Amino acid sequence: MTTVGSGGAATEDTAGRSPTDTGHRPVAAVLAACRDTVTPAQRAAIDSLPGSVRHVAGYHLGWWDADGTPVPDGGGKAVRPALALLSAGVAGAGQVQDAVPAAVAVELVHDFSLLHDDVMDRDPTRRHRPTAWSVFGIGPAILAGDALLALAADVLAGSGHPAAGQGVRMLTTTVQELVEGQMSDLAFERRTDVGLAECLDMAEAKTGSLLGCACSLGALFGGGRPDEVARLRRFGRDIGLAFQVVDDLLGIWGDPRTTGKPAGSDLRRRKKSLPVIVALTSGRPAGRELAALYRGDAELSDADVSRAAALVEHAGGRAWCRTKADALVADALDLLPVGGDGTEPAAVSDLHELARLLVRRDR
Repeated sequence: MTTVGSGGAATEDTAGRSPTDTGHRPVAAVLAACRDTVTPAQRAAIDSLPGSVRHVAGYHLGWWDADGTPVPDGGGKAVRPALALLSAGVAGAGQVQDAVPAAVAVELVHDFSLLHDDVMDRDPTRRHRPTAWSVFGIGPAILAGDALLALAADVLAGSGHPAAGQGVRMLTTTVQELVEGQMSDLAFERRTDVGLAECLDMAEAKTGSLLGCACSLGALFGGGRPDEVARLRRFGRDIGLAFQVVDDLLGIWGDPRTTGKPAGSDLRRRKKSLPVIVALTSGRPAGRELAALYRGDAELSDADVSRAAALVEHAGGRAWCRTKADALVADALDLLPVGGDGTEPAAVSDLHELARLLVRRDR
């Protein structure tokens, strides 16, 4: 089985160990190796865009400043490309390098969604600097997102992979589900009767769908069997929902130095995130007080935001989400194969570490 190494190549030995070594590689090294493998193809794809769109996209990605000055070590963590490459290493023949187009495509879709999300939410910052729309304007940010979405399909279609057509259909189906999840999220802002089950469905569509696609598309391009592709899709959807649960916790209690967003930003916008819905549907006095606070029209003050956070916690929203995220990751890990001799292939071990990272971001 091949594993992901640095320098854009798939190697038989990763970080100085054999693929069947049971020792865990630090998750930072996993992400760095996957990012090194994907970045050259990702940059080539972005460079194919028209100049004005490329400029906005590259700024959003953290590769250069608004004036075009390169930013050393810019860019995100590349969680989704890592899931795609590691899934290719787990499934089938484990042809990791064949899955690079899949990894690039899912990251392009992710960045398309972020550009549009920032506009819809009017978020002023992302990754510790001004969002693209706040620098270049709403129109250019939306158009750059549109270009990234089209580019994602083009990367798959032009890959020459035998499963390229199937991959494009998987990706476009995922985008439709992602958009439906985002539509539900927006609709929740106008409703006072949002239930926990539909909030979970929304979160799985908005976030779980793309992580599930990253895993299944990586497995498909890596030569996985249909059952392996399906199992890794379920794995990705479970950890994607866990990721969203933790993201919602960070939207209330996250440290701005870590999240890159203002403290309590979701509460200030009266966002009906999962911890809030758990609190609102708890039947507890704290939940009823929170509902009254959410019904107001005036902008919440800093004191209101602090009070709302305390109410969510007192109504059980924080504890429920922690427990739910842990359970989702445990279910996801049960879907991964384990070697018959008690050892795990390197890619499986790395997937374990990456999945656990997603629920440790707030701890």
